[in-house]
Amino acid sequence: MRVLSVVGARPNFMKIAPIIRALEGYGDQVEHVLVHTGQHYDLKMSSSFFADLEMPAPDVNLEVGSGSHAEQTAKVMMKIEPVLMELRPDLVVVVGDVNSTLACALTARKLGIRVAHVEAGLRSYDMTMPEEINRLCTDAISDLLFTTDRIADANLAREGVDPARIRFVGNVMIDTLLVYSAAASRLGFHKKLGLTPQGYATLTLHRPSNVEERDVFAGILEAISELGREMPVIFPIHPRTRKRVEEFGFLDLFQKDPTRPGIHLTEPLGYIEFLSLNSSAQLVLTDSGGLQEETTILGVSCVTIRENTERPITVSEGTNHLAGTKPDGIRKAIGEARGQLGGAVSRPEKWDGKAAERIAAIITGREPV
Repeated sequence: MRVLSVVGARPNFMKIAPIIRALEGYGDQVEHVLVHTGQHYDLKMSSSFFADLEMPAPDVNLEVGSGSHAEQTAKVMMKIEPVLMELRPDLVVVVGDVNSTLACALTARKLGIRVAHVEAGLRSYDMTMPEEINRLCTDAISDLLFTTDRIADANLAREGVDPARIRFVGNVMIDTLLVYSAAASRLGFHKKLGLTPQGYATLTLHRPSNVEERDVFAGILEAISELGREMPVIFPIHPRTRKRVEEFGFLDLFQKDPTRPGIHLTEPLGYIEFLSLNSSAQLVLTDSGGLQEETTILGVSCVTIRENTERPITVSEGTNHLAGTKPDGIRKAIGEARGQLGGAVSRPEKWDGKAAERIAAIITGREPV
C-alpha cells in the first residue's frame, strides 16, 4: 500500500510527524511518500521544523511559494497532479485547513485517488475565513474523515455526512506535544531570554483579519501593551506580520530588552523552542488554532484574539478564553484568564498521544483497539 502525505505550512508538520512514525510500524505493508508543497518556504517557518520533529526530508518539494489564495491553490494543483499520476498512491493524507490541504485533496479525488482528512469536522461557521472554506470543501470530498473531538463528529453529522466515513481518533497535535514536552522542559528556553517561569506572556498574531487592517492591529496592540506594563510579552513574529508592523509604523511600540516589561519581538522560533517558552508562560495570547489545543494540555491560560473558534472544546474543557478583536474584549479575557491561573484542567477525550496510532491502524485496515 502506498500512502502519500502532504504538508504545506508549519502547523501541518506537527500533525503529520506522528502519523509518519505510526506508519513506520507497518513498514512491511506501507510505502510512505512525503510531499512538501512549499507553501511555507522561510527557513524558520519550515526547514527547522523538520529537524525539530525528526521528520524525514520530503520525497518531493513542489516549491510553490507565496501568492494569492487562488494563485497558491492553483500552483499546488498544477504541481501535485503529475506527482500523483506518476506515483499513483492508494491514499492521499491531507491535514489541517491550509490552501495545500484543499488543493491536494481536489487533485487526488479528480484522479480517482482516495483521500483522508486529518482534523476533519472543525467549524468556525465564519465564511470570511479562507480556512473555513478549505475545511468545508476538503471534508465534502474526502473518503475518510479523522476527527479530534465529538463536536467535530456532530458538525459532520449535521451536514449529512455518512457516519461510515467518520472516525473519531483524537488529536495528532497532542501526540507531538507529548513526545517533545520533556525535551522542551529540558531546554528551558525562557532562561535564554532572562525570563522567570510564570513571569511573562507569549503572543502570536498572523491572521489577515488581525494584522492587515491598521486600526484593528493597533487596537489589539493597545490592549496587549497594558499587559506589557506588568510583564514581558514575547512576540515571535510571523514574516507577514513583521511587514505590517513596519508598514504601519508600529516598531516604536516594542521594547528591546526581553527581561523588562513591554512587548518584545523575536524571530520565528522552532517548535521545541516555542513549546518550551509557552510551557513556562503565565499566559499565551494568540490567533492560532493549534495553540488553543496545546495550552489546554499544558494547563497554561490562553486568550484567543478572534471572534470565533473552530476548536470550542478548548473553551468548554480547556484553558481557552475567546476575546474577540476589540481592546475591551481582549482586556476582559486577559483578566478572566489570569483570574483562573492554577485551576484544574480536564484533558479532552482521546487527547492521549495515541491519535496517530489509531489513524495508522485504520489506514492499514486494522481498527484501533
